[in-house]
Amino acid sequence: MFNPEHGLVPHISRLATAHNLALDEASISVNELGLDFRVAIAETLDGEAWVLRIPRRHDVIARAETEARLLQAVAPHLSAAVPDWRIHTDELIAYPLLPGKPGLTLDGAGAPVWHFDVASLTYAESLGDLLAELHAIDPAEVRDTGVVFRTSDETRQSWKRDIETVAAEFDIAGNLRDRWQRWLHDDSYWPEHAVVTHGEIYAAHTLILDERITAVLDWTTASVGDPAKDFMFQQVTAPPEVFDATVQRYVERGGTIWPRLAEHCAEIFAASPVPYGLFALQTGDPEHRQAAAAQLKPQ
Repeated sequence: MFNPEHGLVPHISRLATAHNLALDEASISVNELGLDFRVAIAETLDGEAWVLRIPRRHDVIARAETEARLLQAVAPHLSAAVPDWRIHTDELIAYPLLPGKPGLTLDGAGAPVWHFDVASLTYAESLGDLLAELHAIDPAEVRDTGVVFRTSDETRQSWKRDIETVAAEFDIAGNLRDRWQRWLHDDSYWPEHAVVTHGEIYAAHTLILDERITAVLDWTTASVGDPAKDFMFQQVTAPPEVFDATVQRYVERGGTIWPRLAEHCAEIFAASPVPYGLFALQTGDPEHRQAAAAQLKPQ
């Protein structure tokens, strides 16, 4: 694991060399956005660009095995590229850089930097195309990968259990708890079907070129479950008419929706402090716990 005293860039360079990947150390650029992996982009000595993912904790390694199998299963079904893991060990995952540029990055102060217009109809329709392709995959094709399978009812029960787990460890604002309970008990929010989902499709996990999605990164949260998970970030970041354009394109490409899809997305986002609370409990990191507490009972 990384020792801060030795410097992150030299550590990445040494790690790559140990895996027979010779990097130009001056080219290494690190993105700290991910909670589970540090991500670096670098060029080899012969000029080929690679992505390197370095696990932050030992518990993410087992999930990476599932992700590797999932990538092989979904790649043939998508017009957008997915990572081709050429190196995959407990210390390093690495693959050649995919086409396009990230839609979202962080600046030196940790503030988000958008690299396209969130009101872009081109991006909206490209996302609709991608989700239609992804959700059309027969869940049976990913059953052996190890991803979680949940029906809509099982997803609701999972949310209920997660809320109870977090509530046992954190003080939760009454208005949040009441909102979550109304959502869980109202059938009209919930889909009746489950699909193969990426689980966290947003601008930082999509590469784009001319406002079209060229590649999709970080499939750590993939599962068979609620299709709204893949619409959620678009619903909360794009103007309503742009979100509607994504949904319309999705339906035109064969996707199935239900009347309260947009509202369901909003409720998933409102419940996002719950999975972050679980993450804080899982890692035991005091900083994450403090941040989760602030989200669960905002002042």
